[in-house]
Amino acid sequence: MKRFAFALVAALGLAAAASADPIEGIWQTEVDDGSFAYVTIAPCGGNYCGTISRTFNAEGEYSSPNIGKQIVRDMAAQGGGAYEGRVWRPSNDKVYFGKVQLEGNQLALRGCIAGGLLCARQTWVKIQ
Repeated sequence: MKRFAFALVAALGLAAAASADPIEGIWQTEVDDGSFAYVTIAPCGGNYCGTISRTFNAEGEYSSPNIGKQIVRDMAAQGGGAYEGRVWRPSNDKVYFGKVQLEGNQLALRGCIAGGLLCARQTWVKIQ
């Protein structure tokens, strides 16, 4: 009976890992205004959100007041590795229309204004 229970738990764990969306995980941002962050992306409702989990500057890791804040908000899967939602830029405290395109362990994130006509872009790398 113990073997069956162990096998069942292991199978459920593998099924959960296999069903995880590729956007889920910890991503390292590009440097912006002298700092970069680790962002943990996880399900939120039916979409995906990214929360700042660690912050770094030229001197190393530091305790930013932005830790715990959502930088990626309500990203909805569009198919083909594309997502749409909103992104927050901490340096100017503005929220933009956001687009994400996943390619392997890289995430191309764009924050846009004017209906998506003008966008700034960052490439994040998956670290976990």
